Amino acid sequence: MSPRTRRATQADVARLAGVSQTTVSMVLTGTGTAQRRVSDEVRERVLRAIEVTGYAANPFAQRLAGGRTSIIGVYTYESVFPHSAGDFYHPFLEGVENEAERAGVDLLMFTSLSGAEGRRLQASGGLGRLHVADGCVLLGRHSHTEDLAELLKQDFPFSFVGRREAPGGKVPYAGAAYDLATQQVVENLLVLGHRRIVLISEYTDHESIEDRARGYRRAMARAGLQPVTFDEPDLGSGELLDALRHAGVTAALASSDLAAPLRRAALARGLDVPGDLSIARLGDPEHPDTEDVDWSGFLIPRQEMGAEALRVVLRQLTPIEGDEDLQVLIPCAVVPGTTVARHHSPAGRPAPSGKA
Repeated sequence: MSPRTRRATQADVARLAGVSQTTVSMVLTGTGTAQRRVSDEVRERVLRAIEVTGYAANPFAQRLAGGRTSIIGVYTYESVFPHSAGDFYHPFLEGVENEAERAGVDLLMFTSLSGAEGRRLQASGGLGRLHVADGCVLLGRHSHTEDLAELLKQDFPFSFVGRREAPGGKVPYAGAAYDLATQQVVENLLVLGHRRIVLISEYTDHESIEDRARGYRRAMARAGLQPVTFDEPDLGSGELLDALRHAGVTAALASSDLAAPLRRAALARGLDVPGDLSIARLGDPEHPDTEDVDWSGFLIPRQEMGAEALRVVLRQLTPIEGDEDLQVLIPCAVVPGTTVARHHSPAGRPAPSGKA
């Protein structure tokens, strides 16, 4: 057999090692019981034959024979692969790609699994597919804790883009420090004289929503003010805006996808933004803006999160002495924008800087 004329096969490896092709297959692809059926001496013969024949050039053979593929998977729980640079998920994936190039690893996108249908990877058998790669970066809003718990149990190197929790251990992730950014936005509003500040968000227990709410409550508590939250309000009827005006609310924090609808509802009610109601947007919206608005609030460090998520996976593949930092929170960029303004009293004087 000449490697210049054709590519080596498992049959070539089996002949050179003096074993059956089934044994070669068990060395390359077997796990658990199948691997233990092959003695160390036979395994070494197969590995030497792989090296001599050049069969180790197959990346899957390299990994499953005891090495690694230098391939990191990317799996998304929604159909999020971007169609343009303006797509919400594009910066995350761009960060993963840039870091992969810097680290000298290849990426494998798992596009045939069932995440787009909202099913769990564990239920569909997709978790086993992830093991084709050395590790995997996962992203998407609608993840399943059962999948993450199973990956922790399997001790499979992975990380999530965004903070996630799951039973059975600490989920590796690269997330955004939403709580600190929200706290800073509230503190900026306080400096501008606002005292009646509300939080408007989706009704969900998603970690990112919880983090924003925690930052809001902490900032309000430190200022001696009462936090007020509206979950999944009906913005179309105008009742919320009427209630806010009646209660003397002058500023609202809105989750990323509710800020624009809230602003439109306020304008439709005859309110001036930010003259009558200051609105701060807590992050980038999942769907692109259709209006040109210079939003006050903060921006999500999407590209940095993608890059750090890949680094978290790589740290698990090359462990060093001491505790590895596998849960990373990246600061958000707080931006002034034009949808927030100083609050003035009804008489036209700036509101006092002390506590309400």
